[in-house]
Amino acid sequence: MEPETTEDASLPLVLVVDDDDDIRDILSYGIEASGCRCLAADSAEAALEILNSDPVEVVISDVRMTGMSGLDLCREIKGRFDADVIIITGLVHNFAYEEIIAQGASDFIEKPIRLAEIVARLKRVLFERQIREKLKQTAEELRRNVERFQKAVEGTVQAISLAVEMRDPYTSGHQNRVADLACAIARAMGLSEDRVYGLQMASVIHDLGKLAIPGEILCKPGRLSGPEYAMIQTHVQSGFNILKKIDFPWPLADIVLQHHERMDGSGYPNGLSGEAIMMEARILSVADVFETIGSHRPYRPSLGLKRAMGELSSNSGSLYDSDVVSVCLSLVDGERFHFKSSKEASVFVTTQMQSL
Repeated sequence: MEPETTEDASLPLVLVVDDDDDIRDILSYGIEASGCRCLAADSAEAALEILNSDPVEVVISDVRMTGMSGLDLCREIKGRFDADVIIITGLVHNFAYEEIIAQGASDFIEKPIRLAEIVARLKRVLFERQIREKLKQTAEELRRNVERFQKAVEGTVQAISLAVEMRDPYTSGHQNRVADLACAIARAMGLSEDRVYGLQMASVIHDLGKLAIPGEILCKPGRLSGPEYAMIQTHVQSGFNILKKIDFPWPLADIVLQHHERMDGSGYPNGLSGEAIMMEARILSVADVFETIGSHRPYRPSLGLKRAMGELSSNSGSLYDSDVVSVCLSLVDGERFHFKSSKEASVFVTTQMQSL
């Protein structure tokens, strides 16, 4: 007795739907002879039962059948299943090609049917499915690569942040808090998530350039002298010089460079004003000032949220972008934003050396 043979499950599975027994038999024979597996159903309702249980890739269906029509079946399939549909119809004058395709069909064939034509159309549809599947796989691989790249960028930023914190642990957490507030403002202003993400990256390392400042100046508990303050001001250019050599997908170097510029041109290092200052830098500057004034520092207690809000309000439109200030105050005054505790803090480990 010869052993039973089993169908190769890797072959495409095709479902023929027609209430004519002869047509079903002819189509099934031709489809199996072309190298596909084939199932058959005598109604749309029976076809849906098969689709619920079998991984059908292509459905070949007549239009006019008892019960649900072939076009109704096509709409149902496109809404629920990952299968292509080829419509067979003798009602060419009743349906325009565009109408049939609009229902989701991949192709249609006019009766009387020619088996060779059906097989040729079927192979074309199957080939197009293979192409789509390869495109999906390529897109998924690209998505995974982007995720890996994003994690690598985050790792780079975190390493930079750790280096800054090791240099001056006395104001640890400032850059994370600034980043949280800056991102909240940016989202409320309608910036895209990609721009918000770039702003977060820049915010958590915005004081990177203070690595080049002598430690005795950074940690000085009292007021800075004129020359000492001038040296502190060089940190934005130093940060820019470091970051400009890294090909980030976001303009991190420019955001860091401009976050001490002011709307009236009185800021540093380049005295930019108004629209010449990037929006991300305008947002970062407001968040930086608010956090610096409102938070505790080892060398002084917090000056209070009211003092911080007063600084922004009194200089809105002159030093700080009025729209950014308005959104920031709305978030804080409306209690829609609060700084995270140390336990809630962002995964980015950051710090701030003496600011402003």
